[in-house]
Amino acid sequence: MNLKKLGLPGISLLLFTLCRSASLRAAIPAAENLLPADTFFVLTAPDCQALRRATGESPQILLWNDPALRPFHDKFMGKWNEQFIGPLQNDLGLNLADFLDLPQGQLTLAVTRNGWNGTDSAQSAGLLLLLDAGAKSTELATNLAALEKKWGTAGKNLRTERVHGVVFTVVPLSTNDVPATVAALLPASQPVQELGKEAPPVHPTEMVIGQYESLLIVGNTVKAVEPVVARLTGGSQPCLADNAIFADDKTSQFRDSPVYYSWLNAHALFDLIAQIPAPEPNPNAPSLYPVLSPNLILNALGLTGLKSVSLSYHQSHEGSLATLYFSVPESSRQGIFKMLATAQKDAAPPAFVPVDAAKFWRWRLDSQSIWTELLKTLGGVSPSVLGSVNGFIDMANGMAQAKQPSFDLRKNLLGNMGDDWLSYEKGPAGKTLAELNQTHGLVLFAAANPEQTLLAFKSTASLYAPQEGAPEPRDFLGHKIYTIALRAQSTPNGGVAASSLYGSISSGYVAMSSDVAVLEEFLRSAGKPPEPLSHTPGLAEAVQHIGGMGNGLFGYEDHRVVMRAAFNSLKQSPGATTGQPALAMVPKAFNEWLDFSLLPDFDQVSKYFYFSVFTGTTTPAGISFKGFYPRPPQLN
Repeated sequence: MNLKKLGLPGISLLLFTLCRSASLRAAIPAAENLLPADTFFVLTAPDCQALRRATGESPQILLWNDPALRPFHDKFMGKWNEQFIGPLQNDLGLNLADFLDLPQGQLTLAVTRNGWNGTDSAQSAGLLLLLDAGAKSTELATNLAALEKKWGTAGKNLRTERVHGVVFTVVPLSTNDVPATVAALLPASQPVQELGKEAPPVHPTEMVIGQYESLLIVGNTVKAVEPVVARLTGGSQPCLADNAIFADDKTSQFRDSPVYYSWLNAHALFDLIAQIPAPEPNPNAPSLYPVLSPNLILNALGLTGLKSVSLSYHQSHEGSLATLYFSVPESSRQGIFKMLATAQKDAAPPAFVPVDAAKFWRWRLDSQSIWTELLKTLGGVSPSVLGSVNGFIDMANGMAQAKQPSFDLRKNLLGNMGDDWLSYEKGPAGKTLAELNQTHGLVLFAAANPEQTLLAFKSTASLYAPQEGAPEPRDFLGHKIYTIALRAQSTPNGGVAASSLYGSISSGYVAMSSDVAVLEEFLRSAGKPPEPLSHTPGLAEAVQHIGGMGNGLFGYEDHRVVMRAAFNSLKQSPGATTGQPALAMVPKAFNEWLDFSLLPDFDQVSKYFYFSVFTGTTTPAGISFKGFYPRPPQLN
């Protein structure tokens, strides 16, 4: 080619075309175009730079970096670095900071079938990690080379494998390779050996790690990484994008560039599990319970009719939206999914739900259909379980009929329940630790004959606790308030305290609460309605992001009220991580790192909290649940 004849414009155009072509060739395909068609599960952030931006702008990270939280933040991070990160880096022989900035494109975790049949431990499911370093591919290669050198120096018996021309390092693994710092956080487990049976053989495990252009590929076997490399090097074997179920979910659930999403091929997974035969009875270790086949359980629960489960997360300046979707067609819907299905009915908060409610939900569930399906499901899982339920009902009938011969629990209680269930909860009334931990909620459900239903509930409660000493019903503003005795509860000082449940009827609902003051406030609302929850500023705009309140399920939570109580409770008992639901999963090793006495007054950080709304929608194709978290106005 004579470049002189092209001239400067021509040369510029040629260089642009060549660079553009090189860029296109170097682009790493999306996860669904790399993962094999037999993928069971995938969790992917398509763009890690977008993920970092979304995370950095989130109210939670802004709160974590707020100067008011600095004492708590610094103590935790100091302990984290001193007792976990530092020792972990020593155990691994690497600097984690060298790897944190590497993800630039996708970051994907996946599980593939990989020849696994559900029982053969010699052929495990495939585990994959894909990380696109983008422009940092050279840094990735440098870090991998340094890591392999350290493994070799440490005596690891490394070997190399070529997969479609790409070099992979295979690292043998054992339980001794789990870093001590990580092992300390894991729950201790003891090997279990069933009497009369040989222990299953222990198969060696390994890690396969390699790099193709800017993509880091890590798997648990060479066979697991092979389909990914084949696609990268021009192969045309089927991939996840060719799966019709995934393709449908991508179109409906993963559009508009989610920050991250996950997907489970439930049809393939449960179909495989259903083929696993029930274990043979062991005469040396007989069981009191019947041996059930996986297929029997899955069919009864309705899981064999489930095609997929997907989760997606979107974030914008208006807030964040999370969507959980069950692809379960109406024609194959049974078990738990038939019970979860709701009609397209109004689920907005009624006028009696006050504007200062901290939590609210309303679910238009058809109680009669649910009860019928529940009995069918229990019978499908185990006829003996169904027999126990019917036996309990017959026993309740027998006890109640001794005083009221016409009593019939199935008719008086179960047969009266309607299709409208709701609950709301108010914030703590005081500031002491006992007051902060006390709930102030109310549960209501519609009933064809509310009074008969409430009396039937009270009669049934006699199976749980004697009702002879409970107070007689009392009148309150034209309503009767019934007291249902519950079992005495243990107190922290070793004593016992009586507890009760209170019930009444108003507006066609049976209302029940453990706080009689909340119940009385609800009964007052019939004559003097409060300012309704629907007047909450910003609520009308927020519900538009989840499709409104007419889909059969709607919920609301005011995080300002909830977190104010949580802050105050934690500050008064800074060493008590037990009893705090949000901290139930925190490893015990972290307890001394979480010094809640260093938390600021809630008003100093209240701007990071607002409210959230959620809804559930049932269509002929599936069931979805959406939650929207508006961005707190003070952060805009």
